[in-house]
Amino acid sequence: MKNRWLVVIGAIIIQISLGAVYIWSVFQAPLLTYFPAWTESQVTLPAQIILACFALAVIIAGRIQDKVGPRPVAIAGGLMLAAGLMLASLTSHLPPDKALSWLIVTYSVIGGLGIGTAYVCPIATCVKWFPDKRGLITGLAVAGFGAGAFFFAPLAKGLIGGDYYQLFGKNLFPLPAAGLFNTFLIFGIIFLITVVGGAFLLKNPEPGYRPPGWNPPAEVTIAGQSKVNYSPAQMFRTWQFWLLWVVFLIGCGSGLMIIMKASPIWQSLALSNLKDGAGNISLESIASAGALAVSILAIFNSLGRIIWGKISDMAGRRPAMLAMFFMEGLCLLLLPQMQGFSSFLTGISIIGLSFGGLLAVLPAITADFFGLKHYGANYGWMFSAYGAGGLLGPYLAASLMKTSAIVKVREFRSGQEGLIKTLVVGDYHQAFIIAGVLCLLAAAAMLILKQPEAKESQPASL
Repeated sequence: MKNRWLVVIGAIIIQISLGAVYIWSVFQAPLLTYFPAWTESQVTLPAQIILACFALAVIIAGRIQDKVGPRPVAIAGGLMLAAGLMLASLTSHLPPDKALSWLIVTYSVIGGLGIGTAYVCPIATCVKWFPDKRGLITGLAVAGFGAGAFFFAPLAKGLIGGDYYQLFGKNLFPLPAAGLFNTFLIFGIIFLITVVGGAFLLKNPEPGYRPPGWNPPAEVTIAGQSKVNYSPAQMFRTWQFWLLWVVFLIGCGSGLMIIMKASPIWQSLALSNLKDGAGNISLESIASAGALAVSILAIFNSLGRIIWGKISDMAGRRPAMLAMFFMEGLCLLLLPQMQGFSSFLTGISIIGLSFGGLLAVLPAITADFFGLKHYGANYGWMFSAYGAGGLLGPYLAASLMKTSAIVKVREFRSGQEGLIKTLVVGDYHQAFIIAGVLCLLAAAAMLILKQPEAKESQPASL
């Protein structure tokens, strides 16, 4: 391939499509309306399972793509994702007690495995083509994943209800009313085209490839190859792997806690100072502000992957990670005091920026510390920290959330007095404090992190 930037284009196309994994909240309310017997916990279950299947597939696909190359694995992932969504569109034909199981099997398991299978391929390919810009390129490769929700959430919302495609509250163009389950089908067709199409731009460079004008540092090479080539089994025997896994679990869990709960957290903050029956308030404006917060968070999540990737190339991985953990931890500790919408946006934007940066540095530091020979498998195991964080972070917020107040609000529609709504105001202080302290401890751990000893990999079963 003459132009290595074509690989980056393919990577971004794939990752933007896969980033739609974060839009589940758009489907929750319509699903509860269609299946009123479902509980809030039941309708949230598919979102939790898809993250777990996503992380599991990254481990498996990483090993496979090391052996057969990125293109066929990414194509397989695209086909699985498309099949899962298309099959999920048949959920309406089942009774409520069987519909949830069918949705989990199709959307969460098949679709989640497809996302994870395709996700690892662009990253593993990009780090091989850009050894001179690992941080920046992995940042670009995963930036699309963070931005996927920004583009696809309004598309899903518009298709379900036949509304306009909106960005930042502005109506851009009308969308047809496809309905809830046909939207799954449409997304399946879209991702079949984009993920499979992007996969054809993925190709590994020739062994020993070096960008023109770039030479690796002499002290880390043996006959032109990196000394640092750990197999997964060898990687597991290093304390550096376990330290990195734990701190990434903390960073990802804390970030996903905010990403999954940004809108309800803001609504609770906005309502926390109200007393029963006191004053007038626009629920629509609070909900709109919560939706805007989700969009802003997605932007900074995506920007963080590019900005911190570049910073880590210039300043080093360890200083960059120390700064990210410190910023994320400090903002989490201060978030309960950010009562105004502008200050709240500032806080979650910094958290999103830091979370996105961690996901950009993770693939780069995996290559730096453990080499490229078994990169796909090694990165898959390292990425399992994200999957564990995806389960732990939202669970921490939900389990520690306390009801701080019951607010009754009377709605007014077109000048007519409406019904009184009873709203539960949640207090997330405990979850924020625990996550913030853990992030600060992760920042301190960066002070002892160092490169593992150079080692050539040996045959291993893992």
